[in-house]
Amino acid sequence: MNLYPLLRPFLFSLDPETAHEVTLKLLNATYVSGLDKLIYPKIEHKPVTVMGLEFKNPVGLAAGMDKNGDYINALDALGFGFVEIGTVTPRPQPGNPKPRLFRLPEHQAIINRMGFNNLGIDHLLTQVKNSGFAGVLGINIGKNFDTPIEQAADDYLIGLRKAYSAASYITLNISSPNTKNLRQLQQGDEIKSLISVLKEEQLKLQQEHGKYVPLVLKIAPDLSVEEIAHIARLLLDFEIDGVIATNTTIARDLIAGHQHAEQAGGLSGAPVKEKSTFVVRELARELNGKLPIIAAGGILTASDAQEKLAAGASLVQLYSGLIYRGPQLIEDVVKSL
Repeated sequence: MNLYPLLRPFLFSLDPETAHEVTLKLLNATYVSGLDKLIYPKIEHKPVTVMGLEFKNPVGLAAGMDKNGDYINALDALGFGFVEIGTVTPRPQPGNPKPRLFRLPEHQAIINRMGFNNLGIDHLLTQVKNSGFAGVLGINIGKNFDTPIEQAADDYLIGLRKAYSAASYITLNISSPNTKNLRQLQQGDEIKSLISVLKEEQLKLQQEHGKYVPLVLKIAPDLSVEEIAHIARLLLDFEIDGVIATNTTIARDLIAGHQHAEQAGGLSGAPVKEKSTFVVRELARELNGKLPIIAAGGILTASDAQEKLAAGASLVQLYSGLIYRGPQLIEDVVKSL
């Protein structure tokens, strides 16, 4: 039963951040009451093994929807093959001043400059424990806004150590445009230094916990062919387990003239689709099947997802597409695989 077309006008009448909160509360109420079993479609089981993990299906929820891990089970009930929560930072932080989230319905797009607003990793880990969630759970970690970029590795180490025992895999978010200088970590020696330190820590934690938790890097869509090749070589050299392509874009060419085009922040949804697919394709060429790509960015239809898989992705993640299409998008994509 697809109720989203009825709910969407109401949600779009609210300011975007309020609509986000209302949506999560509605999903949670539906799950807690057991109505999800009556309302949601039964998503077909299409297991796939990636990074040594077995996913129920290859369609996941991207980070950003549930930053604090407050709604893991309610979101899983929609039929995702995996759920990624965060981005979470070592200490709680409020994020950027409001308004910081903008809809562009004419372009099926979103601009956000949330700024890693979250309640901190300790809160998130409490929520994960209380959820009892047994599916594949990604925890996306970042740095606090007031941690100097030269000390960013310290924040990622805190996140990695704390999240290790609770996560199925851990994502390093070094590509959000909404934390000052963060994307600098994707360049030259900075990325090499960061990956080296975190990989070394991952191997120590493997010994300590007696289990191996894959490490995944999330990169931007605004990279040159040379930068993509550089990152791909580092991923292979340091044996990172996977890569998410991509985060949001800072480009505005496809929304030029829109009233929100000059808003600072990351642009997601349909306008990022081609850039994201380009990065997936270039990465696939450079990596040559040696490590998996998780594709995110501009997936609003089943054919968009197919395009990402054809470009070389093993898994896909949804976010902005859910805002415009609703949970039906999950069923449509899984069915098409």
